Amino acid sequence: MNMLFEYNWQVRQDWFDWCRELPEEELLSERVGGMGSFLKTLFHIVEVEYNWMTDLKQQVHPSYFDESFEQYRSLAQVEELSRRLHPQVAEVVSHWHPELEDRELQDSGPDGQVETHTYGEVIRHVIAHEIHHIGQLSIWARMMDRKPVTANLIRRGLGHTSPETNQ
Repeated sequence: MNMLFEYNWQVRQDWFDWCRELPEEELLSERVGGMGSFLKTLFHIVEVEYNWMTDLKQQVHPSYFDESFEQYRSLAQVEELSRRLHPQVAEVVSHWHPELEDRELQDSGPDGQVETHTYGEVIRHVIAHEIHHIGQLSIWARMMDRKPVTANLIRRGLGHTSPETNQ
C-alpha cells in the first residue's frame, strides 16, 4: 500500500514540475474530459486524497478541506496546498495495517444518503483515483504534442523510503 502512495506522490510532483513549463493560461485552459484543466485536476487530486484520509482518521469535519478551486488558481498555490496537506495524509498511510482493512466508514454519498465503505476499499479508491486522473493529464499532454510524465513504477526507488520523506 505504501509503495503505491509513494508512487502517486512522486508522479504528482513530476506533474507539478512538468506544469512549470507551461504558461498559466495553458494550465487553466478548459479541456474535454477529466476535471476540465490541468490545474483543476491537480487541485481535485489533492482535495480528494486529503478528505478521504481525514475521514479514515475520523477527524471532526472542521479540519475537512472544502475550499474552492477559485482560491488556488496558480500552480504554486496548488503545489503548496499539496505540500501543506501531505503530512496528515502520510500519517494515515504510514499507520496502515491489515486490521484496518474491514473497519467500516460511514460516508454521505453525492445524493446525501449515508453509505458504508470499508477502510480497505477507501484507501484503494484514493490510490486508483489519482492514477485515473494522472491518465487524463497524460492524454491532454499528448493532445498538446508534449511528452507526458512517465507512469512507470519501476526505477523510481520505491519501497526504500518512508511516506513522510516523499513530499
